[in-house]
Amino acid sequence: MSRFIISALALITSVFTQAQSEVKDSLLFDPHITISYAHQFPGGDMSSRFKNNHNVGMGFHFKDKKSWYYGVEGSYFFGSHVIAPAGFMQNLYVDGKYILDNDGQIATISLQERGWTLTANGGRLFNVLGPNVNSGILVYAGLGFMQHKIRIEHQETHIKQLEEDYLKGYDRLTNGLMVSGFAGYYHMSNNRLVNFMIGLEFMNGFTQSRRDLNFDTGTTDQQKRSDSLLGLRVGWTLHLYKRMADNYYYY
Repeated sequence: MSRFIISALALITSVFTQAQSEVKDSLLFDPHITISYAHQFPGGDMSSRFKNNHNVGMGFHFKDKKSWYYGVEGSYFFGSHVIAPAGFMQNLYVDGKYILDNDGQIATISLQERGWTLTANGGRLFNVLGPNVNSGILVYAGLGFMQHKIRIEHQETHIKQLEEDYLKGYDRLTNGLMVSGFAGYYHMSNNRLVNFMIGLEFMNGFTQSRRDLNFDTGTTDQQKRSDSLLGLRVGWTLHLYKRMADNYYYY
């Protein structure tokens, strides 16, 4: 048993040492998954409808042996600070003060922000910082799609005018093409145990309303919007790159 333990420890030490050497001395082809979070500040037309929000994302990217960086990324953003558009739900208010539920009682309503993005990204890693040649300043741009809407929450009561298909006349569903950019630091530790990215991210959606009619105002919104989000994104990276044995190792 003691010989087995000694042999196992020797093997683990050998693998660990080899892994350290590979990361430190070689530019690796590095497929990886990143789970991230950003706190975002709205700009452009977005700032007239929402305030700060939270954003959680997941991406699958590659860093090749020439330090080019590319992949796909999706995110879901949400917030509880909504600036109601002009005339919002005006047709539902009694005396301009409150909304009644199906039983004729005063309803409690909250407004929330909901949205998502999907992008394809491409850029480059510049090895000017970090403990090895696989770390450094990461810069990339993206092209994709953005969608957002106002979520109208009234869980404690039933309001027929704000349920099922009727709700579509009030939620201000908006979407369109989006461009994005990221600049920050990408870190791959020599022992492959601490791997992260952090940096500033900018999103801008060229969007417009996708509802035929807003029931509250009785009008169709044909405005072309420029919806911007700026935030600090922090992510944890799970590397899937190959080693000499041609097997996948997950860290």
